[in-house]
Amino acid sequence: MLEIHPDICEARTPPTEFYTDSAIFAALKERVLARCWHLIGDLIPDPEPTAATAGSDLLKRASGVFQQNAGVFAGGAATKEKTTHLRPFTLLPGCLDEPLLIVQDEEMRCMSNVCTHRGTILVEEAAPAGTNLRCRYHGRQFGLDGGFKHMPEFEGCRHFPSETDNLSKVPLRNWRGLTFVSLKPAHDLAQLTAAMDARVGFLPIEKFKLDRARSREYVVKAHFALYCDNYLEGFHVPFVHASLAQTLEYGAYTTELFELSNLQLGIARPGEPCFDLPVGHPDHGKRVAGYYFWLFPCTMLNFYPWGLSVNAVRPVTPELTRVQFLSYVWDESKLDKGAGADLHRVEMEDEAVVEAVQRGLKGRFYTRGRYSPTRETGTHHFHRLLSSMLH
Repeated sequence: MLEIHPDICEARTPPTEFYTDSAIFAALKERVLARCWHLIGDLIPDPEPTAATAGSDLLKRASGVFQQNAGVFAGGAATKEKTTHLRPFTLLPGCLDEPLLIVQDEEMRCMSNVCTHRGTILVEEAAPAGTNLRCRYHGRQFGLDGGFKHMPEFEGCRHFPSETDNLSKVPLRNWRGLTFVSLKPAHDLAQLTAAMDARVGFLPIEKFKLDRARSREYVVKAHFALYCDNYLEGFHVPFVHASLAQTLEYGAYTTELFELSNLQLGIARPGEPCFDLPVGHPDHGKRVAGYYFWLFPCTMLNFYPWGLSVNAVRPVTPELTRVQFLSYVWDESKLDKGAGADLHRVEMEDEAVVEAVQRGLKGRFYTRGRYSPTRETGTHHFHRLLSSMLH
């Protein structure tokens, strides 16, 4: 379905059909997107406050993860109230369209949000939970761990209940305050995040605060892989991003490849903001303006001296992608400076060229291209990983 030569000096880029064919996109959904990790970040709604929780500050949002502080005050005395909350969401709407449910008490877990009797959505809105989950259609009940508990009018049903009557559990993992889920993970999240621990582990990432005013969603009229292709090379920077090119040393821009991720290292020009790296750090002595991490297949974590900008890419169709930008601020004094400034403008420039490629692929005279051995190693790496999972 997708053959990419392992030697970049021999390899050709994917054919046009890879980015336009609906059958190939369907294969990508099941063989790649359903088996990889996706950042759920700020997608899950908070339940509305109730009389029991209003003013108690039970729920606090920290770096996109919902954390619970169970201390509430009753009659002036501190007491503990163990409240469980339900947060339904859909993973990759329009693409995977998987209804999922987060159950939050002392810990956070994820499970299917579909009743195992007739397929009804169990929980429609975020809310505090009772002691069970009860389907509104025929009254089937589940425990808050997803296990089947009771079903009326099923006396005499043989071999019931069975394992298939429980709600399926969905793997959920946390990295430094960011939450990821995968329907059928082909690899562990640690394989993606190990390189980030080595390079940005010195940062207090758990303390970064979500800035809603700087967070937004973009709609890109192109295949998600084209968006990733563009992100994974700095080759286009001097041609597409004039303002960004003035802050980065293009000649010092490098890409490092890891098993399931890669890093683009942006070096600041003299006078531009950069990280104050601790002694002993692998990049100590370098003027690092940005650590641009990509996690296979479509999550980008961009670390700047001011904090973290996340690009959570949400495939929809072969010609439509949503990109959620989440900004987590650490040092407000460094905002709007250097490589991490004016991210909206950079995104608009990227979208324009990516959408132009999507239109160009419909032409009759282009089939596939070649890679720059010095500048497109990240893109080649991405295509090789896609190829390995599609076969």
